[in-house]
Amino acid sequence: MMTAIIIIGIVLIGVIGVVGRRREKGMSGWLVAGRKLPTWTSWFLQAGESLTTFSFLGLAGIAFVGGVSATYAVGYLTACLCIQYFVNPRLRNIAASRGYLTMADFFHDRFRSRTLSVIVAVVGALFLIPYLELQLTGLGLIVQLATGSASARGLSMVLASALVIVFVLWGGIRGIARVSIFKDFGMLIALAVVTIGVVAAAGSFPDTFAQVAKANDVLFTTNAPGFGPVWWISSLAITTIGAGFQTFPHLWPPTLAAKSGNVLRSNIKWLAVYQLLLFLPITVGMVAVLQIPKSTIPNQVLLTSAQHALPEWLVAVVAVFGAAAAMVPAGAIAMGIGSLVANNLTSSLSERGRFVVTRVAIVAAMLLALALGLVKSDIGALLLLTYGGLAQLAPAVASGIGRKVRVSTIAVSSGIVVGTLFVAVTAFAKVPLGDWDSGFIGLGLNLVVFGIVEAIVRVTRGTAGGSVAAEIPAEEVEVVS
Repeated sequence: MMTAIIIIGIVLIGVIGVVGRRREKGMSGWLVAGRKLPTWTSWFLQAGESLTTFSFLGLAGIAFVGGVSATYAVGYLTACLCIQYFVNPRLRNIAASRGYLTMADFFHDRFRSRTLSVIVAVVGALFLIPYLELQLTGLGLIVQLATGSASARGLSMVLASALVIVFVLWGGIRGIARVSIFKDFGMLIALAVVTIGVVAAAGSFPDTFAQVAKANDVLFTTNAPGFGPVWWISSLAITTIGAGFQTFPHLWPPTLAAKSGNVLRSNIKWLAVYQLLLFLPITVGMVAVLQIPKSTIPNQVLLTSAQHALPEWLVAVVAVFGAAAAMVPAGAIAMGIGSLVANNLTSSLSERGRFVVTRVAIVAAMLLALALGLVKSDIGALLLLTYGGLAQLAPAVASGIGRKVRVSTIAVSSGIVVGTLFVAVTAFAKVPLGDWDSGFIGLGLNLVVFGIVEAIVRVTRGTAGGSVAAEIPAEEVEVVS
């Protein structure tokens, strides 16, 4: 019964993405909706990144073992909006006047360097793969925990991947936006139901937290093993910088698709309030220490707690909304990868040719992420790998949004290469860094190399600016469609 409800729900999510829409045939319409998305549609696309599989599973798991250290997610998602309030409208307006469709287009034009755009496209595509894998891994885990069936896990991942491919290729960003509306309302309901059920099973709110403090008072500090102050500060800092400067390629289409910069500013004001919903999975994770064994795998905490507190059919409904939380970002990520490959790693192709390459790349990325996800991975590790790697693009974005680019391409490129290599090597070689976030250390190395190379370039050339591209002005026109 539960498996049937979940499978039907996943199919419904896919249907929502394609029903009532004509197939998008042009790159601009498919990828950025002709830059005409109104406030509410744009809102759901931007909000879609706030509540994902990590919010549903990973955050509750961190709260279960690290307590209030999990609030780093609330902190960075709120702090990054202070940066985005100024950065996103600027990026959107430059993109509209210059015709950008991807993040790498921005670097190609602003730095007058195809080489840099290729580096950014490669880094963006490669570091998005773990994030795509995270969504599919989380979806499979949700279904497996809800049904108790390992075979249902694999089946749901394959089915969801196929449906994501269909609604992304068919409806493009508008298709993702339609599913985002369903997903956001569903996630709000699901998290509220689970939180109320779990807390009610343990007692009243004040009494429950008193019991948690008695059971493990360390959870109310940032001193839990592995989640100390250094971890909290470095993780919050690197994710704030990365998200604030829009270093995630899959978030550029929603930004570029907005009708105007004012639409983005309006959305950002309310997104800060929206992040408060993350306290719900954090609450579930902390209260769970009273109800489930300490040996429970962190990623399994939320649904395991839900199964103790809710009837079976309601757990199935929660699982459906959890699946939506995976499918929406999966669609956006796949689109981001495909557009980078087609627009910036190929050349001299017609629009039709680029569209074909985009589709092929999307299918390939989904299949690769599915294959990796089926062998199971740690959700938290995948998230940190993506965030730490892509945050290395922040200095380059910051250098390109001014009226003039004043640094050399080689300095920017060198910093990116060193930073991303550090993050990748430490992740795959499992280099111990204590509580330090690898992305934070990588960004430090990035900036050091950036500064040294730029100094050498300026001394060598004997100029105040690093390159000819430094004199290219950005357009400062508010384009309203």
